[in-house]
Amino acid sequence: MSDAKRMDDIFHGDGSAHAKPDKQRTPTINPQERALEEERVARKLAEAERDDLAARELAARLEAEAANRMKDEFLAVVSHELRTPLNAMLGWIQLLRSGTVSEARRERALETIERAAKAQAQLVDDLLDVSRIVSGKLRIDARPVELAPVVEAAVDTARRAANAKKLRLEVDIDAGGAPLIGDPHRLQQMVWNLLSNAIKFTPSGGTVRVRLERSPAKAVVSVSDTGEGLDASVVPRVFDRFWQAEGVMNRKHGGLGLGLTLVRHIAELHGGTVRAESPGPGDGATFTVELPLPGRGEEREASGPTTPRPARSRSTRLDGLRVLLVEDEADARDLLVMMLEEHGAKVTAVSSAAEALAAMESAAPDVLVSDIAMPVIDGYALIRRIRSLESEHGAPIPAVALTAYARGEDRQSALEAGYQVHVPKPVDPEDLAAVLAKLTRDRASRS
Repeated sequence: MSDAKRMDDIFHGDGSAHAKPDKQRTPTINPQERALEEERVARKLAEAERDDLAARELAARLEAEAANRMKDEFLAVVSHELRTPLNAMLGWIQLLRSGTVSEARRERALETIERAAKAQAQLVDDLLDVSRIVSGKLRIDARPVELAPVVEAAVDTARRAANAKKLRLEVDIDAGGAPLIGDPHRLQQMVWNLLSNAIKFTPSGGTVRVRLERSPAKAVVSVSDTGEGLDASVVPRVFDRFWQAEGVMNRKHGGLGLGLTLVRHIAELHGGTVRAESPGPGDGATFTVELPLPGRGEEREASGPTTPRPARSRSTRLDGLRVLLVEDEADARDLLVMMLEEHGAKVTAVSSAAEALAAMESAAPDVLVSDIAMPVIDGYALIRRIRSLESEHGAPIPAVALTAYARGEDRQSALEAGYQVHVPKPVDPEDLAAVLAKLTRDRASRS
């Protein structure tokens, strides 16, 4: 074959190449079949997405239903825990009013009313603390703390409840060693909650033991009891919020199921841990908190008192002290007047900020005690107005914010507004008298 012929086989006349036959050429796919295949793939993807969406919607619905059930159960428990002490309080009050109650029963009535009121206050405090936990706002005021007095104070607080159930309370405290760095109030709250839990679940005649031990690196607080014990399956859940072994309607024990949750968070805020142990139902339980101790010299980095509560005299006198009391709620106002007068104070009581501003001139008070939540002009605006007038006319009057707003941020707001002291309600009469006496002493020492 000539070269010209071979070239004709390879190239067209215009110079473009002929297409060579390809023995391995892929079979041509029919466009209709391609479209059907793409449609099948798209349909499968859409079905998978629908199934996934349906599964996620089902999970979200089940979670929402569970949350609603928990909310309903929790509200039912809160209602029960509020109504139970109210029933006791109102019942005893009606009996006292009848005038037919013996002296012994009168004392029992007063003890019951006091115990019920404290239970309600504790319930509110626990709810507020859990709210702080959920929002990440639970804080500690760290300082050097001698742990032995903290544990002893918690034991003293719980002793009445133990005695009421005829429980034996055994205490073994190692009082030696260096202080730890922590919040004395929160640590006492932690130990008290452990004790309260043990007392609640231990039947009459049982034993509750409290131990404080130390090693060079840590302090260990343990509370054990001879009570109902725990099944191994529920031990991991005992620190969950609102959890109790019984259901809502068959709960044998009161409370919101918050105490152990608070114990865990307080321990963790101090860099510690807590664990629960039980041989089994009917064999009691032990709760152990381990708290790290500072290295040498670390305790000097913080400052402040090392005991949970300063000692106070048995009865603080306010003889002749002129107190201007501002409280819009009549029952609370009458009670506060009686409390202060019992300590010797001369009280001018008013129901509004406007009346308080007028009384500042006429009553010439030595100290101001004011509620915060009041209509028209609240306690913050009142103290700001008073401080403004004082800057023009005279020395600042000592002022106490006495309020049911008891959060840390409420205290800060009161101090920033111009109060020297923030006292949360309910207040112990002796505590309030001690605060007023100290304020007036401090003022006298500066004058």
